[in-house]
Amino acid sequence: MKGAPTEAGGGRLVATATEGALATLPHDPMGAASVPAIRRRRATEQRLTHGTDARRPAPRRTGAPNPLPPSFERGGENSSRAPPAASPTGGTRPPSGSSGRGRATPAPKPRRRPRLTRGDTMSMATRPDTPSPAVHAADSHGLIRVQGVRENNLKNVSVEIPKRRLTVFTGVSGSGKSSLVFATIAAESQRLINETYSAFLQGFMPTLARPDVDVLDGLTTAIIVDQQPMGADVRSTVGTATDANAMLRILFSRLGQPHIGPPNAFSFNVASVRASGAITVERGSSSKPVKQTFTRTGGMCPHCEGRGAVTDFDRSQLYDDSKSLNEGALTIPGYSADGWYGRIFTGCGFFDPDKPIRDYTETELHDLLYKEPTKIKVEGTNLTYEGVIPKIQKTFLVKDREAMQPHIRAFVDRAVTFTACPQCDGTRLSEAARSSKIKGISIADACAMQISDLAEWVRGLDEPSVAPLLASLAHTLDSFVEIGLGYLSLDRSSGTLSGGEAQRTKMIRHLGSSLTDVTYVFDEPTIGLHPHDIQRMNDLLLRLRDKGNTVLVVEHKPETIAIADHVVDLGPGAGAAGGTVCFEGTVEGLRAGDTVTGRHLDDRAALKETVRTPTGAVQIRGANAHNLCDVDVDVPLGVLTVVTGVAGSGKSSLIHGSLPADAGVVSIDQSAIRGSRRSNPATYTGLLDPIRKAFAKANNVKPGLFSANSEGACPNCNGAGVIDTDLAMMAGVSVPCEECEGKRFQASVLEHHLGGRDISEVLAMSVAEAEEFFGAGEARTPAAHKILGRLADVGLGYLTLGQPLTTLSGGERQRLKLATHMAEKGGVYVLDEPTTGLHLADVEQLLGLLDRLVDSGKSVIVIEHHQAVMAHADWIVDLGPGAGHDGGRIVFEGTPADLVAARSTLTGEHLAAYVGA
Repeated sequence: MKGAPTEAGGGRLVATATEGALATLPHDPMGAASVPAIRRRRATEQRLTHGTDARRPAPRRTGAPNPLPPSFERGGENSSRAPPAASPTGGTRPPSGSSGRGRATPAPKPRRRPRLTRGDTMSMATRPDTPSPAVHAADSHGLIRVQGVRENNLKNVSVEIPKRRLTVFTGVSGSGKSSLVFATIAAESQRLINETYSAFLQGFMPTLARPDVDVLDGLTTAIIVDQQPMGADVRSTVGTATDANAMLRILFSRLGQPHIGPPNAFSFNVASVRASGAITVERGSSSKPVKQTFTRTGGMCPHCEGRGAVTDFDRSQLYDDSKSLNEGALTIPGYSADGWYGRIFTGCGFFDPDKPIRDYTETELHDLLYKEPTKIKVEGTNLTYEGVIPKIQKTFLVKDREAMQPHIRAFVDRAVTFTACPQCDGTRLSEAARSSKIKGISIADACAMQISDLAEWVRGLDEPSVAPLLASLAHTLDSFVEIGLGYLSLDRSSGTLSGGEAQRTKMIRHLGSSLTDVTYVFDEPTIGLHPHDIQRMNDLLLRLRDKGNTVLVVEHKPETIAIADHVVDLGPGAGAAGGTVCFEGTVEGLRAGDTVTGRHLDDRAALKETVRTPTGAVQIRGANAHNLCDVDVDVPLGVLTVVTGVAGSGKSSLIHGSLPADAGVVSIDQSAIRGSRRSNPATYTGLLDPIRKAFAKANNVKPGLFSANSEGACPNCNGAGVIDTDLAMMAGVSVPCEECEGKRFQASVLEHHLGGRDISEVLAMSVAEAEEFFGAGEARTPAAHKILGRLADVGLGYLTLGQPLTTLSGGERQRLKLATHMAEKGGVYVLDEPTTGLHLADVEQLLGLLDRLVDSGKSVIVIEHHQAVMAHADWIVDLGPGAGHDGGRIVFEGTPADLVAARSTLTGEHLAAYVGA
């Protein structure tokens, strides 16, 4: 029986007539086989065929290792045995030498070998029972090998990650998961790809340093799908971020009536331009002026410039008119009299800086507020002066509100009022772009539709001339629905998306990709998902894996950990107590292992036996923001209230958009902490202020000396602690400052002590150490001790005070923000998904913190999907039943026990399954 040839190495494996005998026939590219060589090969074939019984392999000794790889044993595609042939009756024909009835029959005469053609050569096979190499050399790279990683808190970590499998990385927050997956594996893959470009192109690309690792082998192209905000520009929308708008613009430029122009005519980022003038045309020895006109038709609304909203300024929030500029009249962040902007305004010469603003003439006030860009010279430097209001528009308002720094956002909320543009009704588009329609629908109407409805409308268009475009657009829109974002609209600003929504939106372009052997890296893809939606996300991850990709997921949810092919658990603790691999293997092995994750994997919070009694209620009446359907609800006070529902059901719209302004609300949203490497927990929480004052008082010097960003900074590194060397397109080099030895302060500053410690030693303390240090003795500082107590309450006792914010994990940042907002005065705390980035063990600590807040007399409202938080609540408000226009209604109000007993909603069903009811 003759098997089909298979490629191996540079030759073909040809199965001989007798089972088990192989001859490797390498291909001769020159076709120069001589006649004697062919005769020798034929003689060898005859000897192999007749001289050895190749039908049966040599008997295997008991206990001896299997000489064949698994693919041979299974009869895989690399097997040396020919597969059983199908019989005419549809069964399987027994192999040669067997009758199929249990009796041995004589071996048939071997069939004549096919005549070798010119160009074939043959290597000698000395043993007929020796199989050919089972695994191609290219198939031996089935692992990503990582050895000796020392990024951030990782301690010489070494792991082997299987390719084309789904690997989940688990561990407590701050254990080093992101350092291993994102800062090492994904970063090195991107760096190696960047190095394939020319030096010229690399100069325009971000320079990435090689991770601190000994060996990284087997990497493939990494595609990172993280939780970073998609875009801070006010012109960025869901449609522009996913190319859906681009396809819609082409569609309307082809089918829209009346026809108004090319696709740019439907873009709110392209302004209409018209210009005319004379150009000189040279023909031969003469030149002739020719009048030319240039026209570009754009879709931008000229009134709001494509923003969809216009702004109105409250002048009383911009300046104090009773003061002069030199007295600090400007109340805008960053515009102090001694700051750079303040010096520009006082030195421009357009008005008297010593005159109160209320005494300005109309011209002076106009120059202060609205003057067009004008060249001036201030203190010998050539500058461009611009009025206060256009300056604010170009610096503060170009970003989406959610992307602003907290103090800038607070100022904008006070000073600026946003209203829908009266000319375009908030659509951002010009009147001409809105006039062109397909079946009565304009592009503005299409972008305002819920994506699931827009997908139905697109499928209803039957136009063969644009069939490929319609198919591609329909696929993109269906992907939104499939990934659970069908409730969004294409005109929604991308800056308003939550971290989970932004991450899933980035996944859209990968769902239909034809690429394989790619490494996809996900950072908690289930964030913001209701338990009902997690299974859908799991299916998408498995689909990416089944296409032949390597999928790496950093995750805490047990539902996603359960589908992993391979698990890497880091820990055992966070920060300096973590950074080691505690477990590698299967989910079953993790569950049986004695690790923090393994012990908590099957944890289930029980329903409360008794719930607190409300002390009052906040009434919400007629709430209709976004998809809410005139909702009336009473949110109880003095208890822990959880607002839940599927993603897009209207939870955030109800709480953030409908709670009365006079309710004394302290809101803690999902926005990420932003900061440079100069920012640390001490600066972010305000802890450094009382520490500096305590040092200054103890040493009788100025507090500014104890700031690495001010007077006390090392002059050599400017307080950074490191010296950066820019190497153009190559990765920059950072080395510790030799003068301050990385301590960031001048030597004279470090001579001042408090409680026997200098400022650099205090910043090197952990929160727990500092809490003890500032709690008693000479260094006792009540203000600092109070802030440190809040950090310890949220489980950050291991953080060092001077650790850069850029090195914190997502869960650490979430808890740091929570500790900071706990200091704000208010009776009602609103927390938006506080379990984001938290390990199963960390959730228990969070529940204890929420209980302490409520027991101290506060009212706590939590928008959350985590079943442990739901089970721990005193009161639940469930919205739904679906997302988008299928939601926006209250489907349940009551205690968790009542919700489990009723099982009338999706949340009730999943909570009942969680608590085992």
